[in-house]
Formats: sequence, C-alpha cells, structure tokens
Amino acid sequence: SGHLNLSGRNLSEVPQHVWRINLDTPEEAHQNLSFGAADRWWEQTDLTKLILASNKLQCLSEDVQLLPALTLLDVHDNQLTSLPSALGQLENLQKLDVSHNKLTSIPEELLQLTHLRSLLLHHNQLSHLPDGFGQLVHLEELDVSNNQLTDIPTSFALLINLVRLNLSCNQLRNLPADISAMKSLRQLDCTKNYLETVPSKLATMAALEQLYLRKNKLRSLPEFPSCKLLKELHAGENQIETLNAENLKHLNSLSVLELRDNKIKSVPDEIAVLQKLERLDLANNDISRLPYTLGNLPHLKFLALEGNPLRTIRRDLLEKGTQELLKYLRSRIQGDGASPSGDPPATAMTLPSEARINMHAITALKLLDYSEKQAAVIPDEMFDAVRSHPVTTLNFSKNQLNQVPPRIVELKDSVCDVSLGFNKISSLSSELCMLHKLTHLDVRNNFLTSLPEEMEALTRLQIINLSFNRFKLFPSVLYRILALETILLSNNQVGSIDPLQLKKMDNLGTLDLQNNDLLQVPPELGNCENLRTLLLEGNPFRTPRAAVLAKGTAAVLEYLRSRIP
Repeated sequence: SGHLNLSGRNLSEVPQHVWRINLDTPEEAHQNLSFGAADRWWEQTDLTKLILASNKLQCLSEDVQLLPALTLLDVHDNQLTSLPSALGQLENLQKLDVSHNKLTSIPEELLQLTHLRSLLLHHNQLSHLPDGFGQLVHLEELDVSNNQLTDIPTSFALLINLVRLNLSCNQLRNLPADISAMKSLRQLDCTKNYLETVPSKLATMAALEQLYLRKNKLRSLPEFPSCKLLKELHAGENQIETLNAENLKHLNSLSVLELRDNKIKSVPDEIAVLQKLERLDLANNDISRLPYTLGNLPHLKFLALEGNPLRTIRRDLLEKGTQELLKYLRSRIQGDGASPSGDPPATAMTLPSEARINMHAITALKLLDYSEKQAAVIPDEMFDAVRSHPVTTLNFSKNQLNQVPPRIVELKDSVCDVSLGFNKISSLSSELCMLHKLTHLDVRNNFLTSLPEEMEALTRLQIINLSFNRFKLFPSVLYRILALETILLSNNQVGSIDPLQLKKMDNLGTLDLQNNDLLQVPPELGNCENLRTLLLEGNPFRTPRAAVLAKGTAAVLEYLRSRIP
C-alpha cells in the first residue's frame, strides 16, 4: 500500500531496512522461487507514508533521503533533539509532524520542501524559526505552539496559502504587521503570549474567521474594519478596560465573543449590531450595568455575567439563565420611558398576571410560553391566541405532557425554537417533524428511546438537546440532518457511535456524550476535525484515559487519530 505504521513500538532507533525498503530485495525472494500475486515484491509501490510516532527515537538518520516518494512523515511524540538535513531531499513531502519532541532548531534545508502543506512543530523547545520560512509557500497549516519563540520571521508574510496558524503558548511580545498579507488565513491562535497590542493591519485580514488572543497583556481590542467573516473572537484573561462601538461595528458575522476575566467597566448599547451573536462571555469583569439592547440579539443562547458588580439586575434573575435574562432586558426596552418606576406600564395589553395568555409576549417577543404549569395538556386557547400573530419561540417545558401537542403543526411557518424539556414525552410526533423552520429543539429530561425517521425533514435544525432521556442507540436520523451544529446526548445509555457518519456532518462542532454506556471510542472519531467540543467523561471505556480527556477536544482527537490502524 505504500503505508508503514511503526508507532508505539518502543523503538530507540529506526531499523536500517526501513530506510532501504524501496531498494532491497526482500529476504524470502532468495529462497522462494514461485511467487503468488500477493508476494510479487517487484511490483510493490514506493513508501509514501511513514509513521514512527510514540517511540523513543533520539535522532533520525540522513538515510531518510532514500525514501523520496514520502508524502507523509509522522515522528511526533519521540525524543528528537534535531532533524537531519537530508529531510530537505524529500521533495514530495506534504505533511511533516515532528511535534512533542525536544527540538531546539529547524534545519535550513527544511525550507526546500516547497510542496509541504502541513507542518506541525508544537511542543518542542524552539526559540527561533529560520528567516526564510516564507519559502514554504504551499503551507496551509502551521502549528508552532508550546515552544519558546520570542519573535516571528517577517517572511511569514509570504505564506499566502496558510489557512490555520497556531502561535499559542510562546513568548511573543508582538506580531509583525506583515502577517496581514496572509490572505487565506482563517484561524489565528495567539493564546498565552505576552502581546500588549495587536497590529492594526491585522484588521485587514478578510478571510479570518477565528481569532484567539486569550491570556495576553492586551489593554484594548483592535478595530476590525475588514474582518467581515470573523465568527469567533476570544480575548479573555487580558487587561482590557474598554469596549467601544468602534471595536464592534464591522463584525457582522461574529457568533462568539469571549471577554471573560478582563477589566471592562461597561458594555456599549451598540452591542446590538452583533446580530449573529450566539455566545457572549463577560464573566469576571467590572461591569455594573447592562444595556437593555442586549435583549434584542435574536440568536443569543449563552450569556455569562457571573463575577461582575451588576447593580441593576437581581442575582436570582442571573441564576435563571440566559433566556430569562434576555426576556427581562427586552421587557425593560418596552417599558423604558413609559414608567419611571421601572414597572411595566399598565395598558390594555397588560392582562392580569393570573391570565393564562401573555399577549405582550406573543406580539412583542413572538414567544408562546406555557411552561412550569405542571399541565398534562396545553389549553386550546394558547394556540387560538397565536393565529394572527406568528411566533418564533415556543416554550412548553416543565409540565406533565406525555405527547407533543398535535396543534403545534399550526406554527410550522414561523416557529424556529421549541422547548419541550422536563415532561413525560416518550416519542416525537410526525407533527413536530413538519416544523420546517425549526433550528433549535430542546427535549431534554423526557422518556425518549428513539427519534422518528421523518425528522430528516428538519433540514434547518442546528441544535438538539436530548440529554437525560433513555436512548440506548445513537439516533441514526441525526446523521442525515446535515445542518446540525450541536448534539447534546449526555446522560443516556448510548453504547456506540458511527464515526464515518459523523465525519460527513461538516457543521457539527459540539457533541456531548457524557455519562453514557460507551465501552470504546472508535479511533476514526479523530478524523472529525470540525469538532470543537467533544465531551466523553463518565463512560465505561478504558481509553482514552482521563488524563487525555482532561487536555481538551483537540488533544483527544489527535490521540484518537494516532490510534487509527
């Protein structure tokens, strides 16, 4: 096949015949004169992939040049202190993984590998990189994290095909402004360095989607006039004091803004321009009041505010969770100016609190809420009330429902977000499968054991919460809902998953399988590289061990990939 995997064999050196595998006639050829088709060694292909990971190698022989057809060389997790200059002869090499070694420098000859697309140098002892690094023009992925780099060669600007660059956990005090020339860069990770500023030119990187600046010494955020595609900005654990409208106004695509553990004193009203924001983390800052406009962010699912001296919001309200808090902020926008005491104005719309139907919620918030009533059925008047007012959110959680209310189908042209959690529902109905605009479905804490195949019609479904149910099998219909970004399946009895099907789910970023009955984790799950959050704790499998799980998703996926036979 041209592939040779010698990982995890306690090798302290590579046997000489591995380097000569393309040259030497195999031993048995001298004795055996009648060859079956499988033994026709003269037809074997040249070695293209060589995996020597997780051994005890201290050096690699210059004879590596005898394998000129190599496209992949993986020697991660060894004890290499240097690399042979002959590596530069491997002109077909596309991926080189020398991470988790003891390298203190990179040979200049490495820069001759012009076809290299992926270079993994993380977890070594590199204090500098060669100046000519920009010669690796086809590089798409470069990871130099967890080294001792104090600066970046200016020639980095020539890496115009680079898509992912990881500089985290080094000793960088600044970034060269030329880095902005990397026109293909989508992911830039500068976590845990000593950056005090970010070059303003960074803001011209039009392809950038994820920017990690956590654990630095930043005092302010840069402005991002060109970063129209930026989806995630992580800048927690810095010394940022102000958040200005200027920092935010161009970030039309931002879905995650993480600013926890800073010194931010206030949040500008203009935060409402971030219409795609889904997660906002402002925990442990110095914020004393929140702009009510936060309530107008239509997709916000997660808002963290703990550890702030908030004066205007009661603690018990904070503890009720994001949706309740947003509901309160929206109500204050409605009531602002109408009634200085802060009570909502008494108008013909405000029904007495004991009335079952909150018309204000239906008309202003597009919310149909009949939750926490311990009801076995939803009264018809609830559905009657929304006939002329399309609602987008429906909350029937915390009742005693044993089935999905059939009249839910009447909302199929408007409802996007359905909460039926904490009921006694044992199966999902075909009516639910007709809600073709559904993006969020929460049915946690019910009695579900399976999902209907008709759910395949929910082509817009992005988030599904199935935790605390009675699933023994991973519901196979989920593999066919390709818009899914988050699957929460914790606290069930799921015994296995199909990594090949999961790999096809390009949008899946979060998979929570905690506290299930997984006896093993298939190594191929490591190929699901879109997963940003994979939670597996509380299952009875032996490997990966808890120490690997504790390192986080990227480490778990890398570990699983290394175990693929």
